[in-house]
Amino acid sequence: MFWPMLAIALGFLGIAVLGVLGIRVFLEARRLARQVARAADRIDRAAQDLEQSATRLARTGGTWR
Repeated sequence: MFWPMLAIALGFLGIAVLGVLGIRVFLEARRLARQVARAADRIDRAAQDLEQSATRLARTGGTWR
């Protein structure tokens, strides 16, 4: 009776460990997605600033202010 109970306990422990690791992976993936979204927003803002600067530079005939 000892060995079947040990096998059941170890099986449950293995499933619990896999569950905890799965939750950690999910949370890290969400964190990474948020960082990627922030980086994309920053790149978009930088591209808009560059476009505005290029437009102003083209209007002035290529001279620096």
